[in-house]
Amino acid sequence: MARKGTNSFVVVANRLPVDRVTDPTGQSSWRRSPGGLVTALAPVMRAYEGAWVGWTGGADDAPEPFNTEGMDLVPVPLTADEIQDFYEGFCNATLWPLYHDVIVPPVYHRQWWDVYRRVNNRFARATAGVADEGAVVFVQDYQLQLVPRILRQLRPDLKIGFFLHIPFPPAELFAQLPWRRQILSGLLGADLVGFQRRGAVGNLVALCTRYADAVAADDNIEVEDGRKVRASAFPIAIEVAEIARLAGDPAVITRSETIRTELGSPEHLLLGLDRLDYTKGIGHRLKAWGELLAEGEVNPDDAVLVQVATPSRERVEAYQTLRDEIELQVGRINGEYGRIGAPAVHYLHASYDRPELVALLRAADVMVVTPLRDGMNLVAKEYVAARIDLRGALVLSEFAGAADELDAAFLVNPHDIDGLKQTLIQAMQIPPDEAAERMRRMRNHVVTHDVARWAREFLDSLRAA
Repeated sequence: MARKGTNSFVVVANRLPVDRVTDPTGQSSWRRSPGGLVTALAPVMRAYEGAWVGWTGGADDAPEPFNTEGMDLVPVPLTADEIQDFYEGFCNATLWPLYHDVIVPPVYHRQWWDVYRRVNNRFARATAGVADEGAVVFVQDYQLQLVPRILRQLRPDLKIGFFLHIPFPPAELFAQLPWRRQILSGLLGADLVGFQRRGAVGNLVALCTRYADAVAADDNIEVEDGRKVRASAFPIAIEVAEIARLAGDPAVITRSETIRTELGSPEHLLLGLDRLDYTKGIGHRLKAWGELLAEGEVNPDDAVLVQVATPSRERVEAYQTLRDEIELQVGRINGEYGRIGAPAVHYLHASYDRPELVALLRAADVMVVTPLRDGMNLVAKEYVAARIDLRGALVLSEFAGAADELDAAFLVNPHDIDGLKQTLIQAMQIPPDEAAERMRRMRNHVVTHDVARWAREFLDSLRAA
């Protein structure tokens, strides 16, 4: 059994909840990362002397454990080769496409798998060394699916929870993975396995019955050693208060008005706000918009599409190809339908700070969220949270987890280009009273189901497991 630490609550994630920043004098320091997960778990960590185990984001960056904002941070080092094989390779060229309906073909390299195992073992051992007797350990996401089993072997006294933030595929797809049994065994080291949607729970139960020699009854899976593992859905949420505060900030309101003015004060402003990823359906969205322009259903003088594509995984080949395709598509649309000073699509390949993003959300008449597959899609919830004025319309893919909760959105199948076009027109033409009622229903849900409630419900279920 591994040595024990002093932390009664430990979060294990691919990344630490801080970023290294350097001031003009060359001095480096740590700044807390933005994001709902950090916000939700920080109070729990402070209350229970918690630790966060994760990678700093840099190659061969292995500072000693340190404390910030009441959290003990435990860095796990990765070499440049491990970043390439573990993170860019197995995580994002094997697991990510496989778990997202094989939108692009997954790549199966044995070397990547070997490095994935090695890195997961390193994370598990670091966790075992800081967790107190009987501590609660909360493992995050697809990068660390082997950690629960390794940690169970090292520290059987721990209460272990695992949450998958992305979709979990059905047996027909998951069966492709050469290391399917090892991944399932890793997950079943946990006491509680959480997913975004109910369908993923059924997928895990079916796969464990088939490949893990487990016996499943409802959402409980009995494994070989007699333990019972519970699987359940816990749809993740956002920090509503922060978004609503920014949406009511006079500076943000002024900026949202300025954005509309800079775009020519269009009658309809449509917004896509995504990470540049092939799962997000950006190409389908652009195709629908281009056809609406070609058919004269929309006029670039009256309706503007703004597409923000945040840079992502730019060293992965599939993402380099995607960027070229999207930029070519935008160029064609603007070449045919734009005018000098008035493009038909405003395309921005950049990252923006929180106030600017909320200003964009406030400025948009129609938010277009059309992923081909998405675990949740928090941008949809952020749009709803930002509409404290009860204006605007949300076009939402039925393949996003958010569609289970935001049923007052305009739900759409992004593969159905004609249906997407019709839905965009409906959203643009929605009467103000109907828009307010739809937004009120969605806001009621988002406000009452925030990220703090998500964390509380998961951890309560883990303690009871």
